[in-house]
This record gives sequence, structure tokens and C-alpha cells, in this order.
Amino acid sequence: MTARFRRVMPLALVVMCALIYVFLYGHISEHRIGSAHKETPMVPLQKKDFKQYPDWDFEDVYIQDKQPRQTACPQSLRNSKDPGFKQAFIPDVQLYLHGELLNVLEWNRLAHFNNPFGFMEYTNYTEIKAVVDLIPKPREPLLLPRGNPKCIRCAVVANGGILNGSRMGKEIDAHDYVFRMNGAVTKGYEEDVGNRTSVYIHTAHSITESPYVFHEYGYNNAPHDKGIKYVLIPEGLRDFQWLQGLLGKTPVSKGPYKDREPWKDYSGQFDETRFYVLHPDFLRYIRKRFMWSEEMKSSLWSIFRPTNGAFTLFLALHTCDMVDAYGFITEDHDKYPNYYVERNSKTKVIFYSNHDYNLEIKTWKKLHDTKIIWLYQRQEDPEGKTGKTKQP
Repeated sequence: MTARFRRVMPLALVVMCALIYVFLYGHISEHRIGSAHKETPMVPLQKKDFKQYPDWDFEDVYIQDKQPRQTACPQSLRNSKDPGFKQAFIPDVQLYLHGELLNVLEWNRLAHFNNPFGFMEYTNYTEIKAVVDLIPKPREPLLLPRGNPKCIRCAVVANGGILNGSRMGKEIDAHDYVFRMNGAVTKGYEEDVGNRTSVYIHTAHSITESPYVFHEYGYNNAPHDKGIKYVLIPEGLRDFQWLQGLLGKTPVSKGPYKDREPWKDYSGQFDETRFYVLHPDFLRYIRKRFMWSEEMKSSLWSIFRPTNGAFTLFLALHTCDMVDAYGFITEDHDKYPNYYVERNSKTKVIFYSNHDYNLEIKTWKKLHDTKIIWLYQRQEDPEGKTGKTKQP
């Protein structure tokens, strides 16, 4: 072999390796982004074809955020030493859905999961993709630290009757941010539940129906504090139809909200820069790792999901450092009315078949006992005054 040939040989190998790398990288990248000419959208599966939940081998696989929230708070729940929580908690799980995150490859993966955890039984890729493309990439993080040390303190306020007469209002409003959901009645109930709302979590159904359900208690529209952030749980196909009208700035074209102008339900506070849609992966992650129910083995598997309050609390766990929960169901729920607004009546909590309330009772208590959250659990002192407030 001549010296000249020996000099050329390494160069040829380098060039060949580079070409192979470029080819393989391009192929992998094309596959990853799900180019339309490389992948064919699958027809969504049908719930009726499964007698119980189909447990896929990729059930516990989730998109992860490329820029997850960082914290400088020494007391952050992210620093918990509880082994169970540490094993289950994914700090960089993708929280929000937006136009850059849905392609044919992702559709084919998510089409295996029932709503709101995926796109099973939804119409077709083209229709859903057109709606998701309208969702702008959200401004993150959802919440910014206030004060020093840089700990984000959040109150999550549910609607439970345990707050009736609790006098927790000032304590709730003292947090950096206040999360509420569903019929978030505050006017006239400030002493018990406060009056601030920083983040409002809803479905298309809850934001439209709550004013009817709670109208007699003075609730006529969703919270609309200045600068409020709205978070949508994409519960079903109707939520994507809602999004088509809301983000397309046109009346809804089909479904139960046909001809409705969704932006009017936000009382003038709707702003795309303060609007978020939860990713199906995040919702499925909550169910799989924190709220897996025996109901998933029953014929009712397809309608079961955690409550809106549960999704809200877990969103707070992923966006705040310190979380206090008020108005959530507890073991002694039968001592209180269903809702805190019921001052002159006492309806009992109804355990609907699409939620596992006993599981939620145990979950909130466990998170409290392991100091992941602080859960308001009411106690009466000898003088009849309510407690108990959060210990410093």
C-alpha cells in the first residue's frame, strides 16, 4: 500500500462515516417528528371492544418537557425524601398540549388511550390536528416566585362543604397563588374561602354548566380576576370543538356547543397568552402513578377518571413549591354539606361512578401525612369554633 493511499484511506472513512451519520440522523428525526409521508394515521380504537382497561406496554411512557421548571426553594415538595413520592413524581413531565406536540406518530400513540388520557374513539387525525395547531405554545413557567426565599406558595380550593363556616378565607388569600375549579363561588363567602383566584381549571362542560348549577348562590360566570390564568382539561371531543371556536375566534361549528361563542364565558379576561391546555400524557400520568383505581378492571373503566379537583391539585404539585389544599373530600365528609355554599341546606356527597372518591380520600390523606401537601381537616374546639389552621 503506497503512502499516498494510506493518507487517503482515513479521509475516505471519515467521509463515509459522516454520510452514514447524516443518513441515520435524518431517518431517526423524520420518524420522531412523524412525517406524514412516513407514517399513516391509525383509526382510533373503540372503547366497546375492551371489557376492561387495555394496559399497553407504553402506558407509563410520557413526553417530557425540554425546559422543566427549576426551583431555588429549599422547602420545595420536589425535595421530598418520601420514597413513594420520589419514585412516582416526574418533575419534567409535559404539562401542556400545544401545536408543536401533535403529529402522526403522537396521534398513533395517543389513539390507544381513552379520553381524557388520549384520543381513543375521536373522529380522525386531521380534525384533531387542526384544532391542536390553534393552541399556542404556552408561556412557562405557569407561576413565578414571589418574595425571598423564592418559594411558590399555593392554595388549591375545592368546593367541599368542609369549608362552610371554616373562616379560612384570609389564610387562603395569603398564599402567592390561589387555584380554583368548577363552580368557584367567592362573593358572599369570602370569610370561608377568600376572594382571590389566580388560576382557574375547567372543562368546557364545567365552565358552561356551573353558572346554572350555582346560580342561586350568586355565581353567574367563571372567575375573571385581572391577569387570571385559565387551564382547560380536554375531557372529551366536545372540548376540542370548544377550542376550535375559542382559539379560532369563531362560533363553535359542531357538537353540543354549536354556534356558541366560547370567549364570552371568560367574562372579558380570555387571553391566549394566559390560556393553557393540559396534555393527555400529564392526565394519564396522574391516573397511572398516583390514582390507579380498581375500577379500571371493571366494565366502567372507560368513564372513570380523577375529579377536576384532583387534576387541579396535581397541577399545583408540579407548578408550586408548597401546596395547601382546602375543601377536598375527607373521611368525615358526611358531617358536612356537599358544597360550602349550602348554608341553609345539607345535601350529601354523591359518589358518582366515574370517580373513585374513596381513593381520593386516601390519596389526599397520604399526601398530607407524608408532608407533600398540607390538607385542611376541620376540627371543632370546645367553644364551637372551627379549625384547624396551618401550623407555621
